[in-house]
Amino acid sequence: MSTPHPTGVYSAALTPLKEDLSPDLPVFVEHAKRLIAQGCDGVALLGTTGEANSFSTDERKAILEAAVQGGVETKRLLPGTGVVAIPETVGLTKHALSLGVNTVVMLPPFYYKAPSEAGVIAAYSEIVERIGSSDLRVILYHIPQMSAVPITAPIIEALLKRYPGTFTGIKDSFGDFANMEMLVDSFPGFSVLAGADPLLLPLMRKGGAGCITATSNLVAADLAFIYRNANDPSKAAEVDAAQVRVVAKRTQASRFAQMASLKVLLAQETGHQGWTRLRPPLLPLTQDEATQLLAA
Repeated sequence: MSTPHPTGVYSAALTPLKEDLSPDLPVFVEHAKRLIAQGCDGVALLGTTGEANSFSTDERKAILEAAVQGGVETKRLLPGTGVVAIPETVGLTKHALSLGVNTVVMLPPFYYKAPSEAGVIAAYSEIVERIGSSDLRVILYHIPQMSAVPITAPIIEALLKRYPGTFTGIKDSFGDFANMEMLVDSFPGFSVLAGADPLLLPLMRKGGAGCITATSNLVAADLAFIYRNANDPSKAAEVDAAQVRVVAKRTQASRFAQMASLKVLLAQETGHQGWTRLRPPLLPLTQDEATQLLAA
């Protein structure tokens, strides 16, 4: 079952690692279920926050399979399947579809920098054609500070015309709120999802669809409350209070390296110290940094 136009709060889920730095699948499944219980509409696994590009194709498949086999509803899962090589993106996406997971978050091929808009359109078109499934739903992933390949309005317009019903939304992680507003106004019915936690509230008030964010690993309940009550005047004070907590936690997690900080904070919350591990080239916080972070 696919979500035609995804809306709500999706956690850009962290990935726990074992001592040998392999994915800790049981802990990940437990975390995904906890996020949903706390109010997330779904889990966006294998994204930037999930260290996806540090994992092999087989590891990525195993993480998604564990979530499905562990009882997380397929309609709540948004796996990242976009990698550099088109055949591997096709393979990961077909694997998701084979599990009943129809909506994916897809980076463009990102090794070659500053490709033309026509080149990006051609890449996405090739992927869709090779997959050849009417069930496929794609959320575009706009994070040019990492990929160096922006997803522009002309690219979106071309893909919507060429493949109506396939491209259903965008995760905008660049942080340019004016761009998000422009997308909401330009593409009615196309889900614009904030990639930064503090932008969920203003985006909802401009007609946005929700968020896929990192700090939701820690403040899922507050983000869910903001999403559901952003435009309710009777809840304005409670929404504002939740927003203050979200911004504070995001600020705390950004004092040092964000993913390492989020993992330290999640380890504190869950009592599971395995959360503090990252796969190189990312490194855990130093003991001094972790102490400062937890004291903030």
